[in-house]
Amino acid sequence: MTDAASAADLPPAVAEVVRGTPTEEELAAAIVVVSEAYLREVADATAPDDAPRSRWELSARGLRAPLNRAAGWHGFTG
Repeated sequence: MTDAASAADLPPAVAEVVRGTPTEEELAAAIVVVSEAYLREVADATAPDDAPRSRWELSARGLRAPLNRAAGWHGFTG
């Protein structure tokens, strides 16, 4: 599912055994399963960079020029 480049970008995982004495094989299997689930969750939660523009965005035109926020209130006397 993932390549080495995307897995290398993630921070290292930290695991702590708080109960029981798993064998090395059980611990390795647990790490693989949890890591794969985490990578899938990250991949599903990340929006694609080249998201297609909606028809509304393609047809919408600016109704006015953007506000000049540096101009201030211009004569507001309060």
